[in-house]
Amino acid sequence: MSALMERITGALATVRNPRTGADVMAAEQVRDIATSVDGKVRLTLLLAPEDDATLVRDVRQAIERLDGVADVRVDVRDPAQSEPTPARRAPNPAMSQPMAPAAGGMGRALPVMEAAPQKAPPKVPEPVAYPHLGRVIAVSSGKGGVGKSTVAVNLAIALAKAGKRVGIMDADIYGPNLPLMLGVDAPPAVRDEKIIPLEAYGVKVISLGFLIEKEQPAIWRGPIVMKIITQFLRDVQWGELDYFLVDMPPGTGDAQLSLVQATPVHGAVIVTTPQQVAVGDALRGVKMFERTGVPVIGIVENMSWFENPETGKPIALFGSGGGERLAKECDLPLLGQIPIDPRIQEGGDTGRPIVAAEPEARAAKAIEQVAQRVMERMAARQG
Repeated sequence: MSALMERITGALATVRNPRTGADVMAAEQVRDIATSVDGKVRLTLLLAPEDDATLVRDVRQAIERLDGVADVRVDVRDPAQSEPTPARRAPNPAMSQPMAPAAGGMGRALPVMEAAPQKAPPKVPEPVAYPHLGRVIAVSSGKGGVGKSTVAVNLAIALAKAGKRVGIMDADIYGPNLPLMLGVDAPPAVRDEKIIPLEAYGVKVISLGFLIEKEQPAIWRGPIVMKIITQFLRDVQWGELDYFLVDMPPGTGDAQLSLVQATPVHGAVIVTTPQQVAVGDALRGVKMFERTGVPVIGIVENMSWFENPETGKPIALFGSGGGERLAKECDLPLLGQIPIDPRIQEGGDTGRPIVAAEPEARAAKAIEQVAQRVMERMAARQG
């Protein structure tokens, strides 16, 4: 065993699993440690659904502190999955240098999050209701770049300004933006084994961005995504809420399915921009929620037009009518059209959302109108 490998295994022996109390080496949670001649380290961590996801960070940081380590990659695998077969292994382009095998057979370099075939189809969990969360609403989009997180944040603040008790969960674990947009960024406190959410503009918020470094990518797949979403629902001290908004990642992937499997979702708001490429992707988002039994509340068209500052006339930078066409095609209401306003971007970058910072702006008024229509739609469904 090389000197670096000895130091790695020694460092990992100091990392304990809070659930079991055992260190990750003694518990055989670490597999396939590999090193390159230029100090790159890669390993697999077996993380059960009941384990704390922050164990991934602790393992990585323990190795990063060692002299001679240039880069650390931690691949996470559910121990319930079978071992990868040689036919499924693939070369890792990020590890261009030869890998030095470890003692005890721990020298294989596995591809990032390469899922092994399961021996039996996984059992789909029954959704768990959390009545204290109030009405659970997913804010989603078919593609990135349409301002979904901006709409989610400002919608949450508009609901709070209307006197509602509001929480928002950042389910975009691959690109958590809510800490920046809401201007809050600190590790949340833990009290009585519950995570205390941060609060901004009258809205309670939790995000993976509070728990990992800004530069750290989340290279996680289905089982870990499900675990994080479930933990944010179950282990955060949300208190009694009227509305619980979930900022979903773009697309129709693991996070969307994990949310609807974790808890009953009372409605979804689909965000699009006017151009056809965005509308087509948003349509797939609508169909996904319909197939999973989640009622779609309506469509929000973002970046609808830019108002010429000299003439006051609207300029359709991204085309026009896309949101209305999508709403008609899906027999859904168009909840609102939000114009382009540079203050929206500025507010998102500085933690001052436009609904709170510039409440008289036309875009802020449009978002408040969306909030009013969401409340009306949800009240009608309750009735």
